[in-house]
Amino acid sequence: MGPGGNEVLEGEAGSEEEVPRDWTPQEKALHEAKVRAKAKHRIRRTSSRDSTRESEISENPAEPLSPRGKVNDRKSRMGKGRGLPKKGGAGGKGVWGAPGQVYGDQELDARDPNYDESDQGYTVYQKVVPELDEVGLQKNVQPMVQEYFEHGDTAEVIALLKELNLGTQSPGVARVAVSLALEGKASHRELTSRLLSDLVGKVLKPEDIGRAFNTMLTDLPDLILDTPEAPQMLGQFIARAVADHALPLNFLDRYKGRVDCEHARAALDRAAVLLRIKREIIRLDNVWGVGGGQRPVKHLIKEMNLLLQEFMLSGQVEEAERCLRDLEVPHFHHEVVYEAVVMVLEGSAEGRVIMAVRLLKALWESGLITLDQMNRGFQRVYGELPDLSLDVPLAHVVLEKLVDLCYQEGIITQQLRDQCPSRGRKRFVSEGDGGRIKK
Repeated sequence: MGPGGNEVLEGEAGSEEEVPRDWTPQEKALHEAKVRAKAKHRIRRTSSRDSTRESEISENPAEPLSPRGKVNDRKSRMGKGRGLPKKGGAGGKGVWGAPGQVYGDQELDARDPNYDESDQGYTVYQKVVPELDEVGLQKNVQPMVQEYFEHGDTAEVIALLKELNLGTQSPGVARVAVSLALEGKASHRELTSRLLSDLVGKVLKPEDIGRAFNTMLTDLPDLILDTPEAPQMLGQFIARAVADHALPLNFLDRYKGRVDCEHARAALDRAAVLLRIKREIIRLDNVWGVGGGQRPVKHLIKEMNLLLQEFMLSGQVEEAERCLRDLEVPHFHHEVVYEAVVMVLEGSAEGRVIMAVRLLKALWESGLITLDQMNRGFQRVYGELPDLSLDVPLAHVVLEKLVDLCYQEGIITQQLRDQCPSRGRKRFVSEGDGGRIKK
């Protein structure tokens, strides 16, 4: 036995019961021999078991992930770990985490089956408006612009456009508005110019207006098919937009020497000419002429007087009808009747009476002046006849003649003719009658 064996034997011997002092030497020697034999047997059995296990492992090494030989082994099979409890001591049945761990408030997942939206406090809902495409732009903006032509309120259009998600279709708003105005009246074009001016800075940018006009300049060959005057009108739109600061001042400079289409060149030349004219000669805010109920009443009266004066000089009924239609104030046509009758009374010429009757008859037959407007115009003259007689003594005589001719031509009714005021002639008889008036 080696020194290690003696130490084991001594340890084994020390672990036995204390040897009684009254043993005989023979008993004591026999007891020590038994203890040594037991120690030798234990050492021999342990060393043989270890050597057999090492030889098996060297011959058939088990894979790291193989559970062979480790059925009852509770240690990690990955060959890793520090021998600490699994999950830090937080695992096991009926265990709510590691000892001493305190959980704070956790935000619930909306996909959790136990998630209750009503228990999450105040909820803010936000309206998501999808971006418009070309079809949606036409569907929403076109009726909006057509309705604007009726009421003329730019603030309402701005409010409606802000509710839409225009996105990349912002230039399409100006393009749709100008396209509809080209097919409409002069008043519609005036309203469109005002709309473009008011939209800048609130809904659109000057760059959006510029891209819209650039697209329309490219599409002019197609626009001419429906509107032959499209190049001149588009040039006027561009000039008005530059004057209203809806377009940058250098907008026309971008196209110098770069335009091949003759129609686009005509539009740009028209805009350049209007911008070069001095403001004392023509104002660009009147580039579309005077028309519609948006103009002041005094301005409309002045235009009607010019219309009548031109007719008295030229005698062209068709031109007078066209000018009256361009004013686009059908509710105000009774002013033409009034001004025509007053002009005849102040002129007191036989030719003017006949020309006035001719004009009123043409306007009556074309439907530009209705029965109500004709009656209203004459009744206004009837009411102001006393004041007119102060400046025109023969006003009653001329008016009676004009009313009779109009009745003969079927322009006015008999009731309106009978309402015409007349001044009775009063003559005195001889002095012998005592100054009595002969009736």
